[in-house]
Amino acid sequence: MKTAATALAQLAGAIAPRSRLGFLGLGWIGLNRLAAIARADVAEIVAISDPMEETFFAAAEYAPKARRFHNPNELFDIALDLDAIVIATPSAQHTEQCIAALNRGLAVFCQKPLGRNAAEVYEVIDAARSMNRLLGVDLSYRYTRALQEIRQLVRGNHLGEIYAVDLVFHNAYGPQKPWFYDREQSGGGCVVDLGIHLVDAALWILDQPILNVSSRLFHKGERIDPIDSVCEDYAIARLDLANGAVINLSCSWHLHAGRDAVIEASFYGSKGGAALRNTDGSFYDFIAECFNGTTRQVLAEPPDEWFGRAAVEWARRLALDRTFDPDIERMIEVASALDAIYENANV
Repeated sequence: MKTAATALAQLAGAIAPRSRLGFLGLGWIGLNRLAAIARADVAEIVAISDPMEETFFAAAEYAPKARRFHNPNELFDIALDLDAIVIATPSAQHTEQCIAALNRGLAVFCQKPLGRNAAEVYEVIDAARSMNRLLGVDLSYRYTRALQEIRQLVRGNHLGEIYAVDLVFHNAYGPQKPWFYDREQSGGGCVVDLGIHLVDAALWILDQPILNVSSRLFHKGERIDPIDSVCEDYAIARLDLANGAVINLSCSWHLHAGRDAVIEASFYGSKGGAALRNTDGSFYDFIAECFNGTTRQVLAEPPDEWFGRAAVEWARRLALDRTFDPDIERMIEVASALDAIYENANV
């Protein structure tokens, strides 16, 4: 589904000046976003920064002329040569690095989460608002055709009043980097890593405030409390919305799922239902269907090259307008929902 902002960006792309980007963090995600922007040819990549020398060789395929820096501060020192920075570093660094970039007058696109909690998210958004700079966060599942088709159905009232949503994200592998399992660095476990995508998708589609949250967190099969230092690897939560609807969420790392991943988002309304689900355990291939009684209709199916689409759309928007977009303030509600999941785990 093409938004008005996307259509405008594409129309003006040929005449808009190319933004000059720096990339901070060239791990798997950072390199993927760099490659997506380079292939779309929507910006000029002029600087890259990562502590690992070998990452530069991979990035050189897409940005052969980019200046290389091992220290993020060196990248910030050339801020006057940049229009924006793309950040894909460990979560604990996001708040400080986003604010540092914004305070230098740079726009920012940051890997999720924007902060480890709602307070950090608010700090970043407040800095973007104060500096009047565009701020984006990489909640990439919004950009799948499957979720966009479902959102169109819901917003058009084709499913009636939505009263129940079931969200599932089980990653049978879990993250590979140790910092994900350190609460101080990550902000939490599978909820902040996986659940954030589902909660964001549901609130983006339904546009309803959350009134109440209850949850349970587990680590290696044992119940844990919010004050425990370990990160949860399984979580279930119930989110009650202002219109009376309920969202049921479950997410996990290292679950015996019988496949690589189980990813589902189902919406049930008074006139019909719709659901996204991954195919054959894939992390990338999704089908969306709408339901009426016992019948179903396919809305979207693979192939869909969505994975770097959020970064590309942000870069297109940046070429036209670097000023603050208040839509980013919705991230405070998402972060607050995650905070509530953690805070109410012993209720």
